[in-house]
Amino acid sequence: MLLLANKPLIKHVLNVINDVVEEKIVVVSSKVQAEKFARVVGPDVNVLVDLNDVQSPLVGALTGFEKAHGEYSLLLPCDTPLVSKDVLLFLLELCISRNAVIPRWPNGYIEPLQAVYCTKPAREAAKKALSEGKLNMRSMVDRLQGVRYVSTLVLQQLDPKLRTFFNINTPLDLKKAELMLKRMERKV
Repeated sequence: MLLLANKPLIKHVLNVINDVVEEKIVVVSSKVQAEKFARVVGPDVNVLVDLNDVQSPLVGALTGFEKAHGEYSLLLPCDTPLVSKDVLLFLLELCISRNAVIPRWPNGYIEPLQAVYCTKPAREAAKKALSEGKLNMRSMVDRLQGVRYVSTLVLQQLDPKLRTFFNINTPLDLKKAELMLKRMERKV
């Protein structure tokens, strides 16, 4: 709900995916959050509360996978307001006949929260990981077969500064994002 350029962070992400996906699901951790988000995101977005009281990205992902109707699910965090539509379209295109397409940095670090998943296998992998007490996204990814990793070096062809991965964790990050947005607007 934090504001960036007078708009909640979540709205920045949702605006990018408007023409990319048919179904939009936002997963939050409580009923109170769900009520707040529902007022902000509008009627075309399904706001869900985590299925499990344990808060982790994996629980949120499973909640979304459980309710998603599409064959593929694009998973995005709400704190990456500069997400690139071109990158998302590319990941979606690469996911055909795969169980997941996940960006990977040269050091091996993966971006499982900015990835595309084949919904049913991802749902089953998430359930299995959680049933084993694992709460991180990597534990779900490790249970998937047919994962395609895409180097961030390739993604730089579509997003030269890789702003798509810039997430807001601190007030300083928010200020940086505001500056980046202003620079991007000047170029348009």
